Amino acid sequence: MRISVDVGGTFTDVVALDPELGTVRLEKVETTPRDPALGVLQGFARADVPIAGVDYFIHGTTLGLNALLTRTGAVVAIVATEGFRDVYELGRTDREPMYDFKYRKPPVLVPRHLRFEVPERMDYRGRVLRPFDRSRAAEVARQVRASGAGAVVVSFLHSYVNPEHELAMEQVLAEVCPELAVTLSHRLTREYREYERTSTAVIDAYIKPIMGSYLDRLDGALRSQGFQGRFLLTRSGGGAMTVAAAKEEPVHSVMSGPAGGAVGAAYLAQLTGHANLITLDMGGTSLDTTMVVGGQISIDNEASIETLPISTPMIDIRTIGAGGGSIAWIDEGGALQVGPQSAGALPGPACYGRGGEAATFTDAALVVGYLDAVNFLGGQMQIQGDLAEAAVRAISERLGLEPAQAAAGIVRIAEAKITGAIREISVERGHHPKDFAILAFGGGGGFVACNVAREIGIPTVVVPPGPANFSAFGMLMVDVVYDYARTQVTSLEGADMSALEALYAAFEREGAEALRRDGFEQDRHRFVRWAEMRYEGQEHTVRIALPQGPLGPAAVPEIARRFGDLHEMQYGHRMDDPVHIVTLRVRAMGVMSRPAIAEIPAGTGDVAAARKGSRQVYRQDAGDRVDYAVYGRALLRAGDEVAGPAIVEEPSYTLLLHAGDVMTVGRHGELVIVIGGKN
Repeated sequence: MRISVDVGGTFTDVVALDPELGTVRLEKVETTPRDPALGVLQGFARADVPIAGVDYFIHGTTLGLNALLTRTGAVVAIVATEGFRDVYELGRTDREPMYDFKYRKPPVLVPRHLRFEVPERMDYRGRVLRPFDRSRAAEVARQVRASGAGAVVVSFLHSYVNPEHELAMEQVLAEVCPELAVTLSHRLTREYREYERTSTAVIDAYIKPIMGSYLDRLDGALRSQGFQGRFLLTRSGGGAMTVAAAKEEPVHSVMSGPAGGAVGAAYLAQLTGHANLITLDMGGTSLDTTMVVGGQISIDNEASIETLPISTPMIDIRTIGAGGGSIAWIDEGGALQVGPQSAGALPGPACYGRGGEAATFTDAALVVGYLDAVNFLGGQMQIQGDLAEAAVRAISERLGLEPAQAAAGIVRIAEAKITGAIREISVERGHHPKDFAILAFGGGGGFVACNVAREIGIPTVVVPPGPANFSAFGMLMVDVVYDYARTQVTSLEGADMSALEALYAAFEREGAEALRRDGFEQDRHRFVRWAEMRYEGQEHTVRIALPQGPLGPAAVPEIARRFGDLHEMQYGHRMDDPVHIVTLRVRAMGVMSRPAIAEIPAGTGDVAAARKGSRQVYRQDAGDRVDYAVYGRALLRAGDEVAGPAIVEEPSYTLLLHAGDVMTVGRHGELVIVIGGKN
């Protein structure tokens, strides 16, 4: 048995797979914010999975991300090269919103009184300019211990080339304050740029105690109930890592939850032939969107969360506060707004009946008629329409509208925010919407997908099987991954290719050893080589996949061609200037078997048996309620067609088809909607 669990802000999604029978069980339980591990264990119980019979448990969590966003991580100290104490706070001295005079940069995670200096210095080639001062380092270690810090980061200048002094500082800290968790910057990233490297290490140290405690608690609870399988966490950059690796370097788990949906999207792109997808993952708290181009997800090596840079591989995911629990409110100018504040799991939307009074997107969806109050989560959870209407009425009265009008406005504003996020990652990066389909999943994705596609000009929407649990399902597609990188600035024409080949080979040996420790035989090892390159004089780079086989002088023209092609695609031009290699990268993968999505029986073309009745949906353009036919997804078969206006329901997902939209059921149970004109 395999089981994957994705802990979201409102619900915890569970997917249990029996590979021998090919059966999949999908369940949802409510997230328990005070003890997320409890929600995971409840998920096991809800799925009726015998813990002792589970071979793989794959987990995605936003625990580290939430600690960052809410500033509830550990107290961290920094030990830096003398003279570079303030690199972390100065950053790049830029402003994200350039023209907002009210903008104030968020406070850094490590205030100045917790930043310390040690006399030492390397040059950019890793040669010692100033020896490591051990006596001064011991004094600094005593100051760190007295500061009250629970974790310490060591980030010395140019340690990415030569980590000797960072390792020496680690020894001193182990002698003086062995109780402190220590993060060395070079162990996380062997790349230049001191600020980004320091920030990455700080984030790792900031969430390490929280993640370590959570994983120990969850792993212990599972082992006590007989679990003997492999416990993996999804990585922000796709793939998975062992619990031991996650505890040692938790920064790789910051975006582990949304990563599952992106990996699943790439798998579905290959399965269904929709090679170009834009994901629309609308959960209870937020909305995540990313792109799949040619069946491949996009991975960045530089990202930021709340203006904090992270230099680790991370799937290029755009997240906004537009989920089912996003709260509707009226700003100082009297305009209706939605999010980013969320009602979360507790108290949740007003319709949950748990004390929530603020109107949310879910309440609005219930008021306009999108949701069936009786069949919410297949009847496992009762929601109350009168509470939803009362919450929405508090908004509508201030706007001088009827509740249904205000509810429709809440939905429309959420759709506009989602449209903006999708434009940002697609249109603004030079991609044409007509070349893509929207992949709509997450509990709320089906409410908005067709209207968002219509607004942007995307012709097709695809809804996968088990859409409300799709991120958890995507976690079953991951491989165990280790990423290695080294800054090695050199001219392509003058590069010593044998030296570069030696570095790549060393990365691969290190990756192979790590995979062997994780139980992967050599025939399941896969390695992918990349190089980040730029024209001479440029600051930023583009990443290319290198040709197969050992590097030699004969590979230089092909590498130059690939770089030129990619630079032209991304920036619209290529040049004759000299080309520089900046960073070498290797991804080592332990390949795991992929679960198959079974084909469903073919239909007869008669969908009458799948029709459950009809529902009145308030339409803003009509100024009244309109009749929508309601169908049960479980009763639809391959080839069946449904035309809008219609609602297609399953226990934890509702899909809205509007006038002009036509849906066809695919052979794997995916729903493919061709978007009609304006409705």
